[in-house]
Amino acid sequence: MDPKSFPDGGVEAWLTVAGASASLFVSFGWVNCVGIFQDYYQTHQLKHYSPSAISWIPSLQVFFMLFGGPFVGKIFDDYGHRYLLIAGTFFHVFGLMMTSISKEYYQFLLSQAICSAIGASMVFYPAFNCVSTWFFHKRGAALGLVAAGSSLGGVIFPIMVIHLIPEVGFGWAMRICAFLILGLLIFANLTVRSRIAPTKRPFSPMAFVRPLKEPSFFLLTAAVFFFYWGMFTPFTFIVEEARTHGMSQHLANYLVPILNGASVIGRTVPNVVADKVGRFNVMIVMTAFTTILILALWLPATGNVPIVLFAALFGISSGAGIGLTPALCAQVSPIKDIGVRTGAIFAIASFAALTGSPIGGQIIVDSHGSFRDTAIFSGVSCAIGVCFFIAARVSLAGFKVTKI
Repeated sequence: MDPKSFPDGGVEAWLTVAGASASLFVSFGWVNCVGIFQDYYQTHQLKHYSPSAISWIPSLQVFFMLFGGPFVGKIFDDYGHRYLLIAGTFFHVFGLMMTSISKEYYQFLLSQAICSAIGASMVFYPAFNCVSTWFFHKRGAALGLVAAGSSLGGVIFPIMVIHLIPEVGFGWAMRICAFLILGLLIFANLTVRSRIAPTKRPFSPMAFVRPLKEPSFFLLTAAVFFFYWGMFTPFTFIVEEARTHGMSQHLANYLVPILNGASVIGRTVPNVVADKVGRFNVMIVMTAFTTILILALWLPATGNVPIVLFAALFGISSGAGIGLTPALCAQVSPIKDIGVRTGAIFAIASFAALTGSPIGGQIIVDSHGSFRDTAIFSGVSCAIGVCFFIAARVSLAGFKVTKI
C-alpha cells in the first residue's frame, strides 16, 4: 500500500491512539503487575503451593493473552474490531469478578489466567492493529503512545492492589480494578476505529504459517520468542527475589510500579527515535541493554539500591522491547494482513511467556531458593533473542548500519 495513503494524523487517528492506549492500560498493563500476585498468592491463598506451581497463573495469563493473536487477528481482518472489543470487554471484566471470589488454585487458573486473559487478548490486538492502519511515517511514535498505556496500567494497578487489599480485602480490591477496566474499555469501544475496511477471506491455517517462509519474518519471530522467554522472568520474580535479600515487603511491592513507571520512557522515546534511525536498529540496542542489565546488574544484586536501580533501568529497556514489536511486525508485513501476521508472532511468543516463568520457578526450587541460575537463564535467553534481531535486520536491509 502506498505510504502516502496513510493520513499519519487527524482527529479519528489520534482518538484511535487514545482508545488503543486505554485498551493497553487494561490488558498488557494488567498483565504487567503479575509480580504482585505471584508474591501475594505465595503468602496467602496459595501458600501451600510451590513458586513454580503458582507461577503458572501469571504465565497462563500472559500466554492466553498473546496466544489468541492468530484467532483474534483473523477475526479482525475478516470482520473488523467492533465485535472483538465488545466480547473482550465482557470476558476480561467477568474473569476478574470471578477471581474476586476465588479460593482454590483451579479457580484462579480458570478466572484470572484463562477467562480474563482471553478477554484481554480481544482488546489488545485490535488496539495495535487499528492504529497501524492510520500511520506510516509516524507509526513508531503512535504505537509507542499506545504501548505507554500498558506502562501506566502497570504502575496504577499494583499501587491500587497494594493499598486496597489491606483496606477492603482481596475480593473488593479485584472488583474495584474490574470496574476501572470496564470504564476504560467503554471509552475504547467508543473511540477505536480502523481505517481499512475488513475483507473476509476463506480460513486457511497456512495463512498463519506462510509468513514464516519469509526469512525476515521468521528471524523476527525467533527473536521475539527468545527475548520474551527471558524478559518475563524478572517481571514475575523481582518482588519475591528482593524480599529474599532482605528488602521490606512495602518497598518490594513498589518495585513493580517503579519498573512499569520507567517503562513509559521505554515504550515512547525509543519508538520516536526508531522512526528516524531505524526500528530494527533501536530494537537491537535496547534488547542488548536488557541482556546486560539482567546479567551484570540483576544477577549480582543483593542490596536495595541495585535492585531498585535494576527495576527502573529494566523497565526502560524491556519497555522498548515490547513497544517496538508491533512496529517491526508492521514493517515486514502487508497492511491488509497485519492482523494475522501480528497475531502469528505473538502467538508463537506466547509459548515463551507460558514456559519462561515456570522454568525460572523450577530452577529456584532446584537451587534451594537461589535466584542466581534463574537470572542466568533469563539473561542468556535475551542474548539469543538479540542475535536473532541482528540476523533479521541483516536479512531485511544488509550489513550497512546506517541503512534505515
